[in-house]
Amino acid sequence: MGELAIAAMHRICKKAGAERVSESAAIQMAKVLEEIGVKIGREAVDFAMHAGRKTVKAEDVEIAAKKVLGRQ
Repeated sequence: MGELAIAAMHRICKKAGAERVSESAAIQMAKVLEEIGVKIGREAVDFAMHAGRKTVKAEDVEIAAKKVLGRQ
């Protein structure tokens, strides 16, 4: 299993407006979010390395998320 808790996926779906969330939907949500998170993480590491740092900072993650998710 992945790194993300299934109960947290249930809460996220409920917060988004779902009345009920199946276990398989919560598991799939965790898989998808972990995949996206790893992509963002890789980009954030690249930004930190490009800046000559070993430490990934919040701004690296924000820039990486914008790139990966295509948001402004």
